[in-house]
Amino acid sequence: MTAARPTRVPYPAAARSLLRDTVLGAVDELVRSRGWSATTMSDVAAAAGVSRQTLYNEFGSRAALVEAYVAREIDHLVERATDAVRANADDAHRALRTAFALFLELASDEPIVQIMVNNAEAGELHQLLPALGQALARGRVAQLIPEVWPQVGAADAELLAETLVRLAISHALLPSSDPDEVARGVGRMLAPFVDELLAGDAPGPG
Repeated sequence: MTAARPTRVPYPAAARSLLRDTVLGAVDELVRSRGWSATTMSDVAAAAGVSRQTLYNEFGSRAALVEAYVAREIDHLVERATDAVRANADDAHRALRTAFALFLELASDEPIVQIMVNNAEAGELHQLLPALGQALARGRVAQLIPEVWPQVGAADAELLAETLVRLAISHALLPSSDPDEVARGVGRMLAPFVDELLAGDAPGPG
């Protein structure tokens, strides 16, 4: 049987994806090495090996570049956490606890999180990170929950996702103790509701 050939990505789309990955990678390197406020559009263009005009043509403004970078970092954190959930799908409590702890551990190494935790040069990040993080992560987690545990309804999945994401972002930005300890506490608090969802006994909305 002949294997299906991979779908060919049109050159413009592939080139744009490479450009964005290169630029956002340059942003990450610069922010980690010199901080947020010292990273200019000119610095990013030089580090990425593109012109400032190319940078502005693709992103439009520094604010849009910041949003794209923050979205990429959040996506990376959520992807790792969702992998942890899938790997522990046979035990929902362990899955959520492991994913929560992993998210906090990874977030502690994120420049955008460190800047806000240290209350240093955060400026444009203060409103963007929590709002964008909740919007992106909530949707991903709400889709993941019924995918892994089909007995959970969409409304309950959204409620659990909303709660988990808000708690995760809050603890990431205001760290108080070891990620594993925090995850155990959150797991204990949510355990009764999780058990209801998995048993199909959770009351409907309204």
